[in-house]
Amino acid sequence: MPEGPSIAIMREDAAKFAGQTIQRVEGNSKIDQNRLLGQTVVAVRSWGKHFLIELPDFSVRVHLLLFGSYRIDERKDSPPRLSLGFANGELNLYACSVTIIDEPLALHYDWSEDTLSDEWDAAAARRKLRAMPETLVCDALLDQKVFAGAGNIFKNEVLFRIRVHPLSPLGALPAAKLRELVEQTRQYAFDFLAWKKAFELKKHWQAHRQRTCPRCAIPLSKAKLGKTQRQSYFCERCQKRYGTDKDTAGQ
Repeated sequence: MPEGPSIAIMREDAAKFAGQTIQRVEGNSKIDQNRLLGQTVVAVRSWGKHFLIELPDFSVRVHLLLFGSYRIDERKDSPPRLSLGFANGELNLYACSVTIIDEPLALHYDWSEDTLSDEWDAAAARRKLRAMPETLVCDALLDQKVFAGAGNIFKNEVLFRIRVHPLSPLGALPAAKLRELVEQTRQYAFDFLAWKKAFELKKHWQAHRQRTCPRCAIPLSKAKLGKTQRQSYFCERCQKRYGTDKDTAGQ
């Protein structure tokens, strides 16, 4: 599933359509496509893993799910979920979820939750984390209401950076470590973005899908952990497991 920085790149790629009028609409999506025809794009935006096309009276929300993709000014062999034609090119979306949002985007999205947004609010993120002390840190990093745009790569890489075991409950983290968690999640969003643009993201993975800890030179552990049951890669030696056995029992 594409994470926030990948959607930010998609937004940048599609920015040229802002101010343009939709001249053609095609695709196998189930939305009322006739509503889009003749509409002028007010803005192309993103929030976390959501790509947003803002129109005068409504917006189109796109989620690429697990295998979605897009093409600008070119097409794939497979039929598009949605294809929009403009005077200056076309946007083609594949294997994704497409929905209409009739209310203003501000009613649906808090931009301060987006890890790449200029409106990012680190203090608000810390307050949310402190309010769920029993939540495992591996689940918290995937909570889009705290870290919009963060996914499994974020989770594994950030926890390795700050040397925290994924089964640590938030309430057991020292205040300084909680602050570091928030700071490094924000920082990793920009690192991810830069590496993705340079086509070298995987080269910088320290833990995600890796076999050996680069610090300890021992095998990394691999397991589906927490309520989310997403794959975790971590080092049992250098990533500290905060809290007691009782804190993480049954997880």
